[in-house]
Amino acid sequence: MPELRSAGVERRTFLRYTSAVGAAAAITASLAACGGPSSTADGSTDKGSGSDLIEAGLSYPLSTGFDPMITSGATPYAANMHIFEGLVDLDPATLVARPALATEMPKKINATTYRATLRKGATFHDGSAVTADDVVFSFERILDPKNASLMAQFVPFIDTVKAVDAGTVEFKLKYPFALFPSRIAVARIVPKKIVAPDPKAFDAKPVGSGPYKFVSATREDKIVFAAYDKYNGAHPAKAKKMVWRLMSDQSARVSAMESGRVQAIEDVPYIDVKRLSGTARTESVQSFGLLFLMFNTADKRFADKRVRQALHYALDTEKIISTAMVGNAAAATGYVPSTHPDYHKAATVYTHDVAKAKQLLADAGVKNLSFTVLTTDTGWVKDIAPLLKESWEQAGVKVTLSIAQSPAQYAKIDKGDFEVLVAPGDPSVFGNDADLLLRWFYYGFWPESRYGWGKSDAYKKVKQTLDKAAQAGDEAKRKELWGQVTDLVADEAALYPILHRKLPTAWTEKALPGFKPLPTTGLSFLDVSRA
Repeated sequence: MPELRSAGVERRTFLRYTSAVGAAAAITASLAACGGPSSTADGSTDKGSGSDLIEAGLSYPLSTGFDPMITSGATPYAANMHIFEGLVDLDPATLVARPALATEMPKKINATTYRATLRKGATFHDGSAVTADDVVFSFERILDPKNASLMAQFVPFIDTVKAVDAGTVEFKLKYPFALFPSRIAVARIVPKKIVAPDPKAFDAKPVGSGPYKFVSATREDKIVFAAYDKYNGAHPAKAKKMVWRLMSDQSARVSAMESGRVQAIEDVPYIDVKRLSGTARTESVQSFGLLFLMFNTADKRFADKRVRQALHYALDTEKIISTAMVGNAAAATGYVPSTHPDYHKAATVYTHDVAKAKQLLADAGVKNLSFTVLTTDTGWVKDIAPLLKESWEQAGVKVTLSIAQSPAQYAKIDKGDFEVLVAPGDPSVFGNDADLLLRWFYYGFWPESRYGWGKSDAYKKVKQTLDKAAQAGDEAKRKELWGQVTDLVADEAALYPILHRKLPTAWTEKALPGFKPLPTTGLSFLDVSRA
């Protein structure tokens, strides 16, 4: 899967989830039927000019379908920001929650009851009205364990959802959860009459209520969108058409930008940022997006946290950032970057200290440590891999690199067939609060099924503390508890960030008034014109 995120669901739904994603992947293999490389489904060409057409270069092919309940791919998720709405959405650039299909942020009736009123006149792309029944259906399909929704893990506090009338929805919670109004941004509203009869067809050809409607997609070529003229929300389409070129090859994206074939590209290779800045606007935005080091704690070599700590201290992270990333990252001093509103400096900060690394290994009784580290073949990660090996070998550790595509590496991990993983990850597109970000890697599927930490006392304490924080009504108390979790996971280092990267984007400023680079993988053209 792309770097944005990997599957993260509770153990009890994992097999169902992987089955669902497998089906989605099978559907995307046939997406070419929706439109070929040079034409759209309606037979029109990609040609356009001026205010008619926005063209962009995206980094990843279509790894999943578009169903917002289960999609985990970076590209379809970015597309869905334009196709679908939630009751509440996150501003793509600031990640701050704002009303979308709801007229305002959900109203708190009491500690465990909220109500939301729908925007009058909102319609889906087939012209049908968006109703409270569609909202109830959208949430209930997420909450149904049989559907193995990727979003279910983010809304465990919802008990029931009901339609009060055609335009009002009421939520009952299992327990007070102060972050409810912003958290429900993870749920996109879908049309019941289209989805219920044939969810697989919907996954391949999505229908939402957003400012752009889906036209066609070709898995490794492009996605085509058209403005939805009946959209009546706050962020109408400002271009008649968009074509997203799917360009996993870094040089192809840069060439497309330089030639003017596209007006914006994401994931600019760090080495090309300076050159592109001569002809285009470039900006590197600090993100939560992390490069993390994860150990198979079921492997006796990594059962002792001192060994895990040693391998963090051995890394020359500043050299990695300056050499391989041309300065486009910040070394981790906590679980979230220092720019994050919930930042807490961890009690344990891993600086480059080879002597300390060697001492920790000696204290743990480890001699002649050797292992294979799996990494993904994402361009910037491949650039980093040799420097990881170099750092560890300077501490007397023998390392073999295994570089491959994410799906192949995670297939090994999910079989328990790995020793160490270094990989990128970023769940912040789902939500930017510390509760969500911490739960992604430290609650449920990842610790229990991926890095073998589920039976440890430390993990039990993390779960208890996160649950306590979720139910705390006081913001200061929540942050205090999140800080305790940060200190614990930093000390344990079963999975912990090495760095938080900056995301370089390039665009033609005069051609795209209103464009802003994002702190997450993907591009957004909401409120963006084509001049």
